[in-house]
Amino acid sequence: MPIYAFQCTTCGHSFDRLQKLSDADPDTCPSCGAPTVKRQVTAPSFRLAGGGWYETDFKKDGDKKRNLVEGNSGGSSTPAAATPAASSPAPSSGGSSGSSD
Repeated sequence: MPIYAFQCTTCGHSFDRLQKLSDADPDTCPSCGAPTVKRQVTAPSFRLAGGGWYETDFKKDGDKKRNLVEGNSGGSSTPAAATPAASSPAPSSGGSSGSSD
């Protein structure tokens, strides 16, 4: 939940309030009781900089890496190495595979 800053326009009292986005702003000043409270615009206390978030940023040592290119299609956890083997033809052993002269 975000913290919002408010100020009374009558007495100048400033206060913060932790509330949901859907909660209504306070109407009355907790100091003087006047119904003249306005929300202040404040700057965030952190900044997101750089090229973005990486999969390894918050990994634990024991977590397995996953291929983000394959996506999260759900259900299938087949390794990528098994896919090419299924599509390549099997080598022939040169035995009796039905060849005729």
